[in-house]
Amino acid sequence: MKLEPIVVSLLDTDLYKFNMDQVIFHKHTDLSGEYYFKCRNKDVVFTREMADEIEAQIDHLCTLYFTEEELDYLRSIRFIKNDYVEFLRLYHPIREYVTVDLSDSGELSVVVKGPLFSAMQFEIYLLEIINEVYFRFKYDYNELLESAKQRLDSKIEAFNSGKYNFKFAEFGCRRRLSREWEDEVVRRLAFETKNCTGTSNVYLAMKYNLTPIGTYAHEYVQMYQGIDSIPLAYTNHYAMRDWYAEYDGDNGTALTDTITTDLFLLDFNRAMVNNYTGVRHDSGDPYEWGERIIKHYESYGVDPKTKLLLFSDSLDFDKAQALYDHFNDRAKVSFGIGTFCSNDTKEKALNIVIKLQYVNGRPVAKLSDTPSKAMCRDEAYLEYLKRSVAFRLEREK
Repeated sequence: MKLEPIVVSLLDTDLYKFNMDQVIFHKHTDLSGEYYFKCRNKDVVFTREMADEIEAQIDHLCTLYFTEEELDYLRSIRFIKNDYVEFLRLYHPIREYVTVDLSDSGELSVVVKGPLFSAMQFEIYLLEIINEVYFRFKYDYNELLESAKQRLDSKIEAFNSGKYNFKFAEFGCRRRLSREWEDEVVRRLAFETKNCTGTSNVYLAMKYNLTPIGTYAHEYVQMYQGIDSIPLAYTNHYAMRDWYAEYDGDNGTALTDTITTDLFLLDFNRAMVNNYTGVRHDSGDPYEWGERIIKHYESYGVDPKTKLLLFSDSLDFDKAQALYDHFNDRAKVSFGIGTFCSNDTKEKALNIVIKLQYVNGRPVAKLSDTPSKAMCRDEAYLEYLKRSVAFRLEREK
C-alpha cells in the first residue's frame, strides 16, 4: 500500500515548535540534539511495509519548504519575529538527520541527530507520519473513520446541550488518526460549538482563521541541562529567564513539571509570577497541582483569578469538566486536549513520543511529576539529576 503524502505543509505542526525554535535561533545556535522515538504501548508491532512507508513519507517531508503565504502567516503572529521568519525561508528538513530501523521483533527505532534548531522540528512531523501509517496499515481505515465520526457527533451534541461548558484548545497533531481527520475535527469543533478557542496546529489555525495556541514543551527546559555553565537544578530558572527576555512577558504560560513542580516553584518567584500569565499541568494529580499553584500565587499576594491554569495531561471531556467545576471560580481555567479529539476511535490509540535525550553529547532527562513518564537513556545521569534536584530542594525549601 502506497499512501498520499501525510505532511504537505511545514506549518502542520504545533505552535510551540516555532516558539522554542525562535529562542534557540536567537540565543543557542551552538546546541546540537538527539531525539529518540518510543512507543509506550505494549505488544505493538510495526511491519516492514510500515517502516518502508514511514521512510518514504520522511523522504517527502524533506522536500518541503515554507511558502510565501505560510511565512506571511507566521509574521502575523505577534510574538514571532521577522529575522526568525527570514531564517525559516531558508530552512527545510534535512533527510540525513533522521535514521529509521526495524528490529526482527517489529520494534520501530527512529533517531534524529543534528543542530538543535533543526532537529527539534522533526518531532511532530514524524509522530504524525508514524501514527497515520500505523493505523492505515494495521486496521480498516474507513471503519476507524466511521467510529471517530460517530464519537465526534456525540461530543459536539454534548457541548451544545450544555453537558460541557468549559473552553479548550485542540492539541491533537502528534497522535491524530490522519491529517484529513484532524482537519475535520478542528473545523467542526471550532464552528459547531462555542467552546473550542483554537488549535496548536499552525496550519489549521491559518486555514480556519483560528488562534494558534502553545508556549513551550519539556524539551525546552531539558536543553539547558546540556549547557556546561548551568547547574542542573537551576535549568528552570535559566529557561524561564531566556523565555521572558525573548518574549517580554508575552506568550507566557510556563510548564511546571520538567524537573518536578517542587523545584519549579522555587524558581517561580515574585518576578516570574508577575511575568507569566499562567502555568501548564502535564503530569501528577491535577487537583493537588492546582491547589498548590493557587496557594503559591496567594503567597505572593497575587489573585489567582488573574492567572491561567492550563491542564493538558491525557484529558477527555469528562475529566476536563470536573476540573473546570473544581477550579473555575478560583482561577482562569483552560484545557489542551489532544488524542481524545484527534484519534478517538473504536481502537486504542498509540501512546508514542519522540523525546530529546542528548544535548551537545550530554544526556538530558525529564523527571516529571509522574515517575513513569521519565525518559532517559542514561540511568546514571538520571540518578545524578534526581540527586541534584533533591539537594537543592533540601537546601532551599
